[in-house]
Amino acid sequence: MSLDTVKHAAGNPHDEQPWAELGLKEDEYERIRTILGRRPTGAELAMYSVMWSEHCSYKSSKVHLKQFGEKAPASDALLVGIGENAGVVDVGQGYAVTFKVESHNHPSYVEPYQGAATGIGGIVRDILAMGARPVAVMDPLRFGAADHPDTRRVLPGVVAGIGGYGNCLGLPNIGGEVVFDSCYQGNPLVNALCVGVMRHEDIHLAKASGTGNKVILYGARTGGDGIGGVSVLASETFSHPSPPTPSGDASRHPLPGPAKRPAVQVGDPFQEKLLIECTLEVFAEDLVAGIQDLGGAGLSCATSELASAGSGGMRVDLDTVPLRDASLSPEEILMSESQERMCAVVRPENVDRFLEICAKWDVIATVIGEVTEGDRLEIFWHGEQIVDVPPRTVAHEGPVYHRPLARPTWQDALQADDAAALPRPAGPEELREQVLRLTASPNQAAKAWITDQYDRYVLGNTVLAQPEDGGMIRIDEETNLGVAIATDGNGRYAKLDPYAGAQLALAESYRNVAATGARPLAVTDCLNFGSPEDPAVMWQFAEAARGLADACRTLGTPVTGGNVSLYNQTGESAIHPTPVVGVLGVIDDVTRRTPMAFRTEGQLIYLLGDTAGEFGGSAWSQVIHGHLGGLPPRVDLERERLLAEVLIAASRDGMIDAAHDLSDGGLIQAVTESCLKGGRGARLVVPEGLDAFTFLFSESAGRAVVAVPRGEEVRFTDMCRARSLPAARVGVVDGDAVEVQGQFTLPLAELREAHEHTLPALFA
Repeated sequence: MSLDTVKHAAGNPHDEQPWAELGLKEDEYERIRTILGRRPTGAELAMYSVMWSEHCSYKSSKVHLKQFGEKAPASDALLVGIGENAGVVDVGQGYAVTFKVESHNHPSYVEPYQGAATGIGGIVRDILAMGARPVAVMDPLRFGAADHPDTRRVLPGVVAGIGGYGNCLGLPNIGGEVVFDSCYQGNPLVNALCVGVMRHEDIHLAKASGTGNKVILYGARTGGDGIGGVSVLASETFSHPSPPTPSGDASRHPLPGPAKRPAVQVGDPFQEKLLIECTLEVFAEDLVAGIQDLGGAGLSCATSELASAGSGGMRVDLDTVPLRDASLSPEEILMSESQERMCAVVRPENVDRFLEICAKWDVIATVIGEVTEGDRLEIFWHGEQIVDVPPRTVAHEGPVYHRPLARPTWQDALQADDAAALPRPAGPEELREQVLRLTASPNQAAKAWITDQYDRYVLGNTVLAQPEDGGMIRIDEETNLGVAIATDGNGRYAKLDPYAGAQLALAESYRNVAATGARPLAVTDCLNFGSPEDPAVMWQFAEAARGLADACRTLGTPVTGGNVSLYNQTGESAIHPTPVVGVLGVIDDVTRRTPMAFRTEGQLIYLLGDTAGEFGGSAWSQVIHGHLGGLPPRVDLERERLLAEVLIAASRDGMIDAAHDLSDGGLIQAVTESCLKGGRGARLVVPEGLDAFTFLFSESAGRAVVAVPRGEEVRFTDMCRARSLPAARVGVVDGDAVEVQGQFTLPLAELREAHEHTLPALFA
């Protein structure tokens, strides 16, 4: 096929081009023509189409995301914020930690194993590109109803992909979530988080500066997989509930070459492991002036973003790119999202050493271009110019939409359908039966069938891992400095009230980190929503973004970066608004951590915080009544801050031996999990002023349950009293059953059977 050169494009302004099939709107296509002053070449059209996709350009969410910067709290810890591959925070002792969460939702529905595996691979490279060694991953997951046939198709593949890729990389998987809800049928959420560690002086940024510096592509060869994968596939709504085929999904893009390419990337974790070690070695020798990983939009993204963030232009000779498929056209090479690739900007005097290190690690490396004077990104194919664009217009100056938004007409009725009016258990026997049903429900049941497929302790620095409240990693073996990370999000709460739901997601993640003994520092988020073309969805998104920004300002935890995933719906059916919030905290000494398990007989169980009759969006209302309605629990961010201070101080000073936050399922779920983890029972007494039902099942926020050694009771309660934090003694660690005095007794063996049998029965 003869290629459109820039000259030919200018001379044929009326030729039809497949802009609509590439996902562009008519006004976007016309804007490209205005920017260039001519008809774009095929290669230019390919670049703009992927870079202006929803996934890459944030064109529907930018106007709302800007408040994360405008409302950002002052933070001495923040070293790199929004706009780079990942945020970076100072954790003391000269160490910096970078972390970020991303989505790979639609690819994981199309091809569960590779979609999830390459989600892990992509987020790991984001962390690597900042100059850090990746040290752990996490995986917040959402699936359809647990007993739905398609969940049985998707979940095992997703879990195998996460485990297969992460385990082969030698990275511990230390936390995450698994949630089932019919709203995710056809639109599972596969979010992936990675955390990395470096010294302050090792931070690297994605920019191409220094005229004459060489642009080196290194890693795997470029293939036909992933064309239109995350960039375009993640920017569309599925039109039907049946899974599209991996190849057929890409065939709608009218590119030259073979008719069908796989839309989902294919990962090779062993190649990525070599890439990681190779990259860290070139960092150690200070050979890199700028670096960018190749993820969504592939070379289109890496070249345009590096050039856009730099001080000059860039020339690339595309025919020098190493290929594993010689039939690929230039457009396909630019759009390919083949995995395990990086792009580095290297000073000429360092090129030979850079290539030598790559050869040592058996990593293919090729000089494909150089930094130029001026402000143009120019790409050539066998000497013929096929791209001549201002790089900022590709990478950073895409469309910005102020989408219409409107509070849904059904919102008032949903909130008026108060869960507090649902029938409650008639007596102790029914109360006991409902506790067992809750414990055995897929969302509250043990997730060991999933997490046992992940290596949680490789590298030897895992301090806490699931099912703990937060994962914890030691980052200095001499001082025991460590970090804790938790992710949370409750789509049911956000459906009832997106503003409060986003704040509750942050509050729970913040609380989980504090429960381990770590001090929360910073936030990353993955905002998963339906179609932005639906005003009701955009209202949900706007409210959630506003709620999260306001809460981060109050708690003093800046958003360092993250991801927006839109079009998570099939036809007219959108998922619940699902803001997933990750919080990172620091702990000076990981030996002072607080686990969740009740392990010592005779320790006193204290409930911290206030309990009210709050059941909107609760696990009880869902499991027992299949109900969603009312208002979510009330948010009190100052109480969350106070609770965190008490949990951190008590952990540091040895006043508590166990802590577990209260969230889904309320106090009885937390106590059950702590008892089963430690192999010890508990005798509980309903506090004065509360009925047994509210005591056990309420999901009031800002609460935790702790185990206090008898010798520390006075010191602990004095501290709570001095800080005005409600602390009620509600029981004692004792025996081999959970007993609620005057109500029922549940032997641990019976609870364990209910808690641990559900997922193996569904998926094993």
